Amino acid sequence: MTTPSVRAEARDLDEATFSYLRSHAFSCGTVIERDGCSILAFGRAEVIHLTNGLRDPTALEQVTEHLAALSAPGEGGSGLAMVVGALPFLPDRAGELVVPEVTVTRVPTGIKAVTVAATGGHGAVFERLASAARGTSTTGKTQPPDGFRLDSARSHEDFLARVALAVGEVRSGRLDKVVLAREVVIEANRAFRQGDLLERLRSLHPSCTTFCVDGFLGASPELLIRRTGTKLVSEPLAGTAARSGDPEVDRRIEAELLSSEKEREEHRAVVDSIAAGLSPVLASLDLPDGPEIVELRNVSHLRTRIHGVLAGAPGTGHLPSALEAVALIHPTPAVSGYPIDTALEYLAKSEDLERGRYAGPVGWMRADGDGEFHLGIRSAVVEGSSARLFAGVGIVADSDPAMELRETQLKLQAVLAAAVRP
Repeated sequence: MTTPSVRAEARDLDEATFSYLRSHAFSCGTVIERDGCSILAFGRAEVIHLTNGLRDPTALEQVTEHLAALSAPGEGGSGLAMVVGALPFLPDRAGELVVPEVTVTRVPTGIKAVTVAATGGHGAVFERLASAARGTSTTGKTQPPDGFRLDSARSHEDFLARVALAVGEVRSGRLDKVVLAREVVIEANRAFRQGDLLERLRSLHPSCTTFCVDGFLGASPELLIRRTGTKLVSEPLAGTAARSGDPEVDRRIEAELLSSEKEREEHRAVVDSIAAGLSPVLASLDLPDGPEIVELRNVSHLRTRIHGVLAGAPGTGHLPSALEAVALIHPTPAVSGYPIDTALEYLAKSEDLERGRYAGPVGWMRADGDGEFHLGIRSAVVEGSSARLFAGVGIVADSDPAMELRETQLKLQAVLAAAVRP
């Protein structure tokens, strides 16, 4: 429980201070960064345990209440305490959210640091962090790895066989779609350096959200939920095609992706699922007529931008927080399959893979309920000199196992290109 003497206190920062704090966070802190928004977090003032994961609405509502108790009155958005975290893929799996000791936020309107500490101790906490961050640039670094071994957790033949079985399950009518994931492990001769990985991911995938939360890192192309006041935005991806590097060829490939009945049906199932999940708490919902193309480094996806205005939950008028909105729609068919519960049952008995935080929500939220969560895809779990990389593909009735294997290889390149530097 929060003691009354513990509060969040905000201060303005200049660009120079932000720069060395960013370098420090990339080296050893928590990072969630995209164009227009940087969240850097350090230390653990408190840990909020979600014992029943996203399936406990009371616990989710209490998160914002808990943050409100920490927040300094009269500060507006700048003094609001925050949580950051990466939650498990399975919605009923226990997870945790961290209230950092110091959170640095950079948005177009300015740079703020929010420190959570006992009354009178905020300055000392921040100065200790600032001192450590300044020292990061003056101390020697360990040598990066230059030797690597790459192993699939299971053979290609095994994955092809699992895809074929999943296709049979879909054709039986028990499923419309199921998303199968692969795991690949990199063993390096020295420990990976978090800062190197994040800087490379940021450079290679500038349109994605780069994240690192307690060893789980990646570059996510997919926004699950963003809440700003009463406005909600979700930008699901479903439907993939490889890019060639030739602009004319890529335009033709993307036109085929947009016109593909298979890909559009798969994409529409994701959009419809999100719309249905959010509709009970929305006053209005804006759905485009069809998807658009989003281009990444080596693949293109179909994307739909979903916009909604919150009206509040039936009977109570309660406006769900960003975290509560996530619980209404996660997991989407883009990372599980459809029907969702049937797909999860199939994965539990047939995927033979512990996803952990892979394809789960990664993000942050303030005490006022505003925040954003992205899907933890194009991701890896890094521990010392070992990195576990994940990639998934949606299996439908006419999926070709060899093509699905190829798609996982393309998606794995997102992190492989940042991690393996011989």
